[in-house]
Amino acid sequence: MYTTIVLLQQPKSIQCCVDEVMLRIHNKKELVENAVSMADRKARRIALTALEQALNAVDPKKMIKSKITLKQNRLRIRQREFNLKRFRRIFVIGGGKASGEMAEALEEILGRRISAGIVNVPYKIRNSGISKTSSGTVSREVSSFTSTRKGLIKLHQAGHPIPDEAGLKGTKEILDLVSDVRKDDLVICLISGGGSSLMPLPRGEITLADIGQINDNLLKSGATINEVNTVRKHISDCKGGWLAKKTYPATVVNLVLSDVIGDPLEFIASGPTVPDSTTFGDAIDILKRYNLWKTLPPSARTILVEGQKGLIPETPKEGDQVFRKVHSFVIGNNRLAALAACKGLQENGLQSLLLTSYLEGEARHVGTMLASIVKEIRSSGNPLPKPCGIVAGGETTVTVVGDGKGGRNQEVALSAALKITGMESSVVATLATDGVDGPTQAAGAIVDGYTITRSMELNLNPESILDNNDTYSFFSEVNDHIVTGSTDTNVNDLAIIVVL
Repeated sequence: MYTTIVLLQQPKSIQCCVDEVMLRIHNKKELVENAVSMADRKARRIALTALEQALNAVDPKKMIKSKITLKQNRLRIRQREFNLKRFRRIFVIGGGKASGEMAEALEEILGRRISAGIVNVPYKIRNSGISKTSSGTVSREVSSFTSTRKGLIKLHQAGHPIPDEAGLKGTKEILDLVSDVRKDDLVICLISGGGSSLMPLPRGEITLADIGQINDNLLKSGATINEVNTVRKHISDCKGGWLAKKTYPATVVNLVLSDVIGDPLEFIASGPTVPDSTTFGDAIDILKRYNLWKTLPPSARTILVEGQKGLIPETPKEGDQVFRKVHSFVIGNNRLAALAACKGLQENGLQSLLLTSYLEGEARHVGTMLASIVKEIRSSGNPLPKPCGIVAGGETTVTVVGDGKGGRNQEVALSAALKITGMESSVVATLATDGVDGPTQAAGAIVDGYTITRSMELNLNPESILDNNDTYSFFSEVNDHIVTGSTDTNVNDLAIIVVL
């Protein structure tokens, strides 16, 4: 094993981040007031506050500053120390939804020791808000190179979740920056969720349009993020360890904010600087499993078939000499956020339980499962007696069969609402920690025992809406979207149950 993996989860850091409460849910007051009863209002407030505390706990700047110190010329990351006198130059590269904030914090620590840096980040989004009459319009600022406060690291805005020319341009700039690195150079790579789309570099004759089509089809198929990224790695010249090849023989330090269940480095942002255990054959099997092989663009099919036959190189594997100088540190993850949510529930007088940080499955089935936990608590006091709160983290999937608009968290919430109808002081809230649930402005949604009753008064049919994957329209009508805007972090989804 040549890659050092260090998971940074310190209770003191959780305490610090929870205590410094920031109001991250823009429409929190409205969501609380939407409740029919006083008990539901209280339950909603507690659940939403716990979600805010979870987001505060995984703020990228706080994570970097609490996990990394510089004393004289010694850069310390947990128990590992790097003597900066050994390095001729220090470069900062990377990409992801949280990587811009990570870059700001790192620049404050290292200052002028940084020789240069480029990080690909999402377009800045101006959120017009969500309401019953909202058009849901999202406007983007024009893509350009901006800079961190001290101007040492360039932040390059690019497309997500569909890769675009701006992302390709930024990726090429990153590669140009490190094209002449030597063994006495240090490359710090900032990786977070979204990096797969933000750092595109198509392989062979594959085009950005081809990659966009493949991504869209995979995301709608119900494939897991590990399966999606297995395919992405094998149609890219940057992912799956290829970036490590291009930065060799420099020393590479990966600072990673994980958005993948279990924190497997090779699947976070498609593992650009770590060994890849998957193969071309695996990618082909996944595409066939989800009936996407026959509609695959010919350029991608050619690459995958030639790779399976050994006609073009596989992604770099463990044991490759390039990984001997690669050191990886996970600075934050879903479990850290979930523990902070539990602490927030406790501070409001509830017993709390972290049920899992490995939540997976079809979104509507997960919603039904969460509702079953509500019923169990109310009927038997298991797994906790009320008043209590249950936290679950992970990432569900949606197999899109309708033509509506929505996201996995909104599907979880609506399916839960269908099963807890009539149960007072019982709430389920779920959100994407990056603030974007599917192709919508919502981070997620909150429901209680009166949600379905309120929807019926608006002549909505929740079952047919769910079947059409149109949950965004449902929650727009009942005004129960959770709106955070871009959070600049990304550690999977969180669901909170509150029963009073």
